[in-house]
Order: sequence, then C-alpha cells, then structure tokens
Amino acid sequence: MAQVIKNFTASGAVTHRHLVVYTATDRVLAQATGAAGERLAGVVDFPGGAVSGARFDVVLFGPAVVECGGNILPGQNIVSDAQGRAVVAAPGAGVNAAIAGRLLVNGALGDFAEAFVNPDQIQG
Repeated sequence: MAQVIKNFTASGAVTHRHLVVYTATDRVLAQATGAAGERLAGVVDFPGGAVSGARFDVVLFGPAVVECGGNILPGQNIVSDAQGRAVVAAPGAGVNAAIAGRLLVNGALGDFAEAFVNPDQIQG
C-alpha cells in the first residue's frame, strides 16, 4: 500500500520516526507530547529530524516506522508519550482520545516498529 506523505513546517524541533500534531497555524506541525486534546497528524519521515522553522515530511496515512515508548502488541491503537514516541492508547471510560493508528508488529521501549498510520478517535 502506498503512503500519503506531505511536507510541513516544524514548530519546534521534531524527531525522525516520532509522532507529530497539528498546531493552530496552517501547514505547521509540532512534535507530539501526549497532552490531552492533541490532534495527531502522523509520523515524521525525515532522517535527522528538523529544527524549528524547517520543512520536513510526514506520513499522514499508510505504513510507517515509529519509535516505541513502551511495550505494544500488534493491532493495538497508538498515541504519543511525552517525547512523541508511540505508546498504547488507554483512554479512561468515556474519554475520547485521538490515535495515530495501529502497530503492525510487537514493539518495546526504544524499538523502531512498523505501524499503519490512520489517525482516528476512540472512546474509552
């Protein structure tokens, strides 16, 4: 399956293979921090990352490699930790959470694992 990749401007530094979020400014993304209400956009696909104000590529849909921030099983929904790494989505009962997609393989802290980027929203 093909990827959908688009180019954006960085708001702050962004790290290759980490999750990014939309900002209030058109075509400007920031590294995800795991904060409530973040609108996940996709996975940075730009070796070396980018500094604030620089242009970089993001996988918005399709297969991508993401850095894991903890143990994740294949098929589990992923969200961001405080560093923009993928972790298991676990919203509380009745809480809405934006997800980035699903992991396709097993992942552990520090692993680079294949994921399917498909931003959506789930409810705990």
